[in-house]
Amino acid sequence: MGCYDAMFHQKIKDYIKEHREDYIAFLQKLVQQPSTVGNELGAQQLLAERLKSQGCEVDIWEPDYSRLSQHPYFNSTRADFTGSPNVVSVIKGTGGGKSIILNGHVDVVPEGDRNTWTVEPYSGEIKDGKLYGRGSTDMKGGNLAILIAFEALCNLGIPLKGDVIFQSVIEEESGGSGTLACIERGYRADVALIPEPSEMRIFPKQQGSVWFRVTVDGQSAHGGTRYEGVSAIEKGWIVFNEIMKLEKRRNDRITDPMYADNPIPIPINIGRFDSGYFPSAVPDRAIIEGRYGIAPGETIDAAKQEFMQCMATLDQIDSWFTEHPVQVEWPGLRLPPGGIDLEHPFLGVLTQNFKNVTKEDPKMEGSTWGTDGGLLTTVADIPSVIFGPGTTHMAHFTDEYVELDNIFECAEIIALSVIEWCGVRI
Repeated sequence: MGCYDAMFHQKIKDYIKEHREDYIAFLQKLVQQPSTVGNELGAQQLLAERLKSQGCEVDIWEPDYSRLSQHPYFNSTRADFTGSPNVVSVIKGTGGGKSIILNGHVDVVPEGDRNTWTVEPYSGEIKDGKLYGRGSTDMKGGNLAILIAFEALCNLGIPLKGDVIFQSVIEEESGGSGTLACIERGYRADVALIPEPSEMRIFPKQQGSVWFRVTVDGQSAHGGTRYEGVSAIEKGWIVFNEIMKLEKRRNDRITDPMYADNPIPIPINIGRFDSGYFPSAVPDRAIIEGRYGIAPGETIDAAKQEFMQCMATLDQIDSWFTEHPVQVEWPGLRLPPGGIDLEHPFLGVLTQNFKNVTKEDPKMEGSTWGTDGGLLTTVADIPSVIFGPGTTHMAHFTDEYVELDNIFECAEIIALSVIEWCGVRI
């Protein structure tokens, strides 16, 4: 590490240490905002007001639904984005350097059954170095990490050559409209970092995902003479099993070492199996909905085609499907895979600064979930990498939490990586 690097490193460390308690209090406020899809305004206002108080210029806007809905990668189920703004701030470089986007989403999934929580879902309660609450790990803790890095660079007045673009976006959990709107607004960079909950692992590859709905027909009858009908549940169970076989075939093909330790690299999750309306009636329809993983390097269209082919051959298993083929729809989420080349120079920068801060080698793996990185990579041609402080298995889970020390360590690594990547005017 050179003298300039050591000097900047110490400045970053001192800044983070000095402002630690302030940032923890701010994270509590963020978590206390129940920013489910459609309710992001409160959290975004907090971020915008904070950035403005630091002297940063802020671009805050509601995406234009009429324009965005025409984009081929648009897939929101909403009718408009009223009350759901994006927040972007830029540190303009002096020129001649490389640029970076720091992108995090502020929307969270619903808290579910509150009775299963041992803390209030939006309390921001702190216990044993962990901050609890819905969205703490996915991904307001990550958002705070990039905010700390961004504000440190801004407030320390480090004269970067390249631009640093901070993005707090809406609606990642249900389609990526916030990031798509940023792309359409013209925000571009040489690379993007997304602090999703990777538990401090580096994910150069991110799978994509789409939602599907399969409708299975049966034939209704009285329960007392059920043999006169055809149960959609029984036929749906055949469909379910074939989908699980498809999952195995697709995963058996995965040989990427980034997924070597993962038992199901590209899962197909059945999230809903709904059928019937009355105990004494044979159900004549079943609805199966799920999430379909897309492998890195695979296109959404190719993956969907394989699924459709699987559904088209059900009649070879049961002749019922010859006259009653299933209906397949693709509603909601549609995130393409994303990533960054393993030889990309930013990956080397991030890896080295991880070592500088932690004195350890980072774990490098492939993600098993889709992120906005897929849109940045596929739509905007921006290489993207996942690196964040959140606890992966706590995302979308009861008693969600984030470890506070990891947030600040992550922020330090990101700030140093940005300095090296963007370059400094000496």
